[in-house]
Amino acid sequence: MNTLKRTFIGVWALTIAAGTAVAADMAYPEKCKANMSSGGDMAVQSQEMSGPSEYQKQLMDGMKAMNMNMMQGMMQKDADVSFICGMIAHHMGAISMSEAELKHGKNAQAREMAQKIIGAQKQEVAEMTKWLNENAD
Repeated sequence: MNTLKRTFIGVWALTIAAGTAVAADMAYPEKCKANMSSGGDMAVQSQEMSGPSEYQKQLMDGMKAMNMNMMQGMMQKDADVSFICGMIAHHMGAISMSEAELKHGKNAQAREMAQKIIGAQKQEVAEMTKWLNENAD
């Protein structure tokens, strides 16, 4: 099984294990789902044979760091601290993904969204870090 497929399966398993529920009005778009079954989409099969692109490698590295930090943060005994630590890691993951978009993406609108995400998420990380420094033991 290739790295890309293992990563998607690992993230899916972590999501299920964490009991994450998504609101019905926020269903994951079908266009975002890769066909991972054998005999599926030719682009996916080609991807499996050639390996992940540089962009996908950058995304996977960021996702690995985010998942590791989120899991560590969520092991905190205090629910508020656990939430804040998990969200800091989550926001840092969004920043990492957005930076990959700015480096590799071509669409002006997608790049603009990435830039907005970086600004907003950095501000929120700073706010949460301040809260953590003032409230966590």
